[in-house]
Amino acid sequence: MIYTNSDGGARGNPGLGAIGIIVRDEEKIVSRYSAKIGKFVTNNIAEYEALIKALELALKYTKEDLTCFLDSELVVNQLLGKYRVRKPELLRLFLKVQKLQENFKSIKYKHVSREDRFQIIVDEILNDELDRK
Repeated sequence: MIYTNSDGGARGNPGLGAIGIIVRDEEKIVSRYSAKIGKFVTNNIAEYEALIKALELALKYTKEDLTCFLDSELVVNQLLGKYRVRKPELLRLFLKVQKLQENFKSIKYKHVSREDRFQIIVDEILNDELDRK
């Protein structure tokens, strides 16, 4: 089974945005990724962008079952259909996630605390990216 943990953030909200992702099995990290994603980014946009990149990276390891862990309650609940996607800029990203889902046999989205041990790692990865000149 393959898992992703992703996190996105913006300093300023909107402000400089970055994403951090890990792809892993139960215990071992098989891939790490971070990138800056723009200068006028909101936290919610960054969370979606991180998930999109996580799905793209996960495709290198599986097309079967995937579980994605995020600390964004909003994004998880939008993907689970519990919350409506109202903002046009989030709807565009939501639809991109929907399209990427078609590449996997099954996909699950799970909300996790920022204190989750893997979520701490992706938060560090994204903050290191934001600190990098």
